Amino acid sequence: MKYPSVNVLGGPLESCSARPLTGFFRDGCCNSGPGDQGLHTVCAEMTAEFLALSKYLGNDLSTPRPEFGFAGLKPGDQWCLCATRFLQAHEEGAAPRLRLAATHLATLQVLPLAVLRLYANDDPGPGPADPQP
Repeated sequence: MKYPSVNVLGGPLESCSARPLTGFFRDGCCNSGPGDQGLHTVCAEMTAEFLALSKYLGNDLSTPRPEFGFAGLKPGDQWCLCATRFLQAHEEGAAPRLRLAATHLATLQVLPLAVLRLYANDDPGPGPADPQP
């Protein structure tokens, strides 16, 4: 079961990446649902700095894992990150750029929209319809 596919701006959730195929449901979108404990809801563009931080923190996203059909991520790839990992990266000064239109509304349970906007590469600016956390 998925939560409604709504982004943090209140619009329809856009696709994050089909290559590599991302998302908790591996549907290319940062959809979420009751089983998604990590809230894989932030559509972020990988950087070498973020991938190194993630590996250091115990989640190696850059090493291929063929047994899981995972080719490994490289800088420039878009991927649905856990909201808490993005918050950690923000606090460490290593947060990657992100796409608000492809970042799920559930992210606002962990991060305020103001923080997300600091890293957005598609921010249309605040509007009267901005959802409240």
